Amino acid sequence: MNIVISLNKIKIIKYIRETIIMTKSDLIASLAAKENLTDKQATDVIKLIFDGFAGTLKNNGRIEIRGYGSFSVREYESYTGRNPRTGKNIEVKPKRLPFFKVGRDLKEMVDG
Repeated sequence: MNIVISLNKIKIIKYIRETIIMTKSDLIASLAAKENLTDKQATDVIKLIFDGFAGTLKNNGRIEIRGYGSFSVREYESYTGRNPRTGKNIEVKPKRLPFFKVGRDLKEMVDG
């Protein structure tokens, strides 16, 4: 199955093991072409968005994009794990990890 993302006469296709991947560079190129921006301007816009997302999550905030989904931080307590290579038990420290919950519109778009 071939899928082509076409924005203002630019076609972006990346195949890695039959999976299509859109990278940050592809996103910048698409934004620059669609909005008639220089690569530097498009890079600055994408960087501003991603830095804003990261800063919000770092401060334990939540990001909600209606129809697309929401990003939040989940906190995990410490636990005893097992090193698969050696079989020894190890103590895993508590951690905070980003979590994405897909929105209804995106879910329907992908499934439909």
